Amino acid sequence: MSTRLTYLEDGVTTSLDSAQDIAGRRPEARPLPPAYELIELLFFAYRDFVGDPDRVLSELGFGRAHHRVVHFVARRPGLPVADLLDLLQITKQSLNRVLKELVDKGFVEARVGAQDRRQRLLYPTEAGLDLSDRLVRIQTRRIRRALGRDEDGELEAAARLFLSRMIDRPERCGVREPGGSDNP
Repeated sequence: MSTRLTYLEDGVTTSLDSAQDIAGRRPEARPLPPAYELIELLFFAYRDFVGDPDRVLSELGFGRAHHRVVHFVARRPGLPVADLLDLLQITKQSLNRVLKELVDKGFVEARVGAQDRRQRLLYPTEAGLDLSDRLVRIQTRRIRRALGRDEDGELEAAARLFLSRMIDRPERCGVREPGGSDNP
C-alpha cells in the first residue's frame, strides 16, 4: 500500500510517494514536527489583537470587515473598489454590504473616478479618519507592550520579518511601509 504525503516547507511543496520515502529514505524531505505551540500563540495573539478594536466597533454596530475597510481606505485615500476587493480577498457582495453601511454612517465616501467614470474611488471622511486613528492607537499600544523596551529596534525588525514571511509572497505587496510605499 502506497501513502502520499505532501507538505510545504520554505515555499516548496514536497511529495513523498511511498512508505520508504516517508520512513526516511530521503532524509532531506522529512516533514518538520507540528508547531502546535506557535500555532496556538498565533490564535490567541490574533484573538486579543482584534478583540480590542472589536469592542469599539461593536458600539457602532460594526465588525471586523468594517475595520479592515476603514483601515485600508484611511491608509490609501482614493483606493479603487476593485483594488480593495483584491486586497481583502472578499466577495463583491460582502464588500458592498460593508461599504454601504460605512457610507451611510458617514465613515467612507465613494467618488466616481476622474479618468474612468465607471470606477469608484474610496476616501475616508473625518469620522472615518478618527475611527481609523482610534483603532490604530489601540492596536499600536498592544504591539508596543508586546515588544517591550526595544530601543535598538531588533525585536520589531524580527517581528516584521516573521510576520512578512507568514504572508504568501504575492500578497506581501499589500503591506505599506510607514512612508506610504508598498513593501515587496
